[in-house]
This record gives sequence, C-alpha cells and structure tokens, in this order.
Amino acid sequence: MKGKPLNCFGLTKKVVYENEEFNLLQNALNIEDGLDELRYQKVVIATDADVDGMHIRLLLITFFLQFFPDLVKRGHLHILQTPLFRVRNKDKTIYCYSEEERRSALTKLGQKAEITRFKGLGEISPDEFKHFIGMNMRLEPVVITKHMNIKEMLSYYMGKNTPERQNFIIENLVVEHDIAVEQSA
Repeated sequence: MKGKPLNCFGLTKKVVYENEEFNLLQNALNIEDGLDELRYQKVVIATDADVDGMHIRLLLITFFLQFFPDLVKRGHLHILQTPLFRVRNKDKTIYCYSEEERRSALTKLGQKAEITRFKGLGEISPDEFKHFIGMNMRLEPVVITKHMNIKEMLSYYMGKNTPERQNFIIENLVVEHDIAVEQSA
C-alpha cells in the first residue's frame, strides 16, 4: 500500500470499495464474499518498525477487524517482525531482532564486527530481505480471543474518546532506549 490508509473505523463498505488500496487488498486476498476462497493462509502485514509503520499496521488491523473479523479470528493475520540490526564480520552476517540478540551476535562475531541499525524496510535491499522471509521468518499472529468484543475494542482504540485513550497510553507507556544510537552519539 502506498502512504497511510484513511482511519477506517466507522467507514462503511461503500467507502472502502471506493478506496483503491483497500479494494485492491480485498480483491488480492479474494475475501470480498467471505473466507471460503481465501488465496493465502497467512496474510502478513510488513511495515517499518517506527511510529508511522505502527500507525499503518494499526489501521490495517482495524480494517480487517471491522470488515473481515473471521480472517483474524481464524488465525490468518500476522505481523512480520523485521530485524533491527545487522551484525557482520568478514565471514558471517547475523540479523538481530532485539538489543539482546545484537549483544549475543557481537559476542559471537567479535567486538569489531560492523553493526547496521535498520530504521525501515526501505533500508533493506531485496538481496538482504530474502534472508529473513520464507520458512524462518518471524511472524507474530494477531490474536483475538472469544471473550474480546471487537466492536467495543475498536470503539475504544479508534473512536472519539481521545482523553480516555490518552490517559491509558500515558499510564501504560514504556520507554525503550536505542542503545546503538546512544553509543554512536
């Protein structure tokens, strides 16, 4: 998809049909009339691991929950985890998905190994991308339990209750430090 899709909470099917990206997405998956003819058993959302990427991810999940909740309930929707770091020496390259994995890779490859911090999918070449997709790719399933009310959840997270949601975010905010950036400064 190009750019950010519109906030799809509260949209009607008619508006979605008029949105080229959402229309193409549901046609590509062949889900317009239900999941019986779903083309792919795993629908993978791949976005940057930054704020904009998380926003796009949330809007896509909202789209599926609002219009195709069974796709999520049946376990077809996944998030692709992309590496945060590439650690390499002359002989070996290790892709790392956390600070802990980066430290472990440095232990294996030596402290003089080159470290690259990926800030988005656009920084990863197609030749590199093939190393972390396929059979060994890290997928995080989007899970909805029987006890979750999708309509209430979407209303809370995507509705017009901005002060309540803001307070929830502030109370539950976890700040992570980017050690690689701090060390290079």
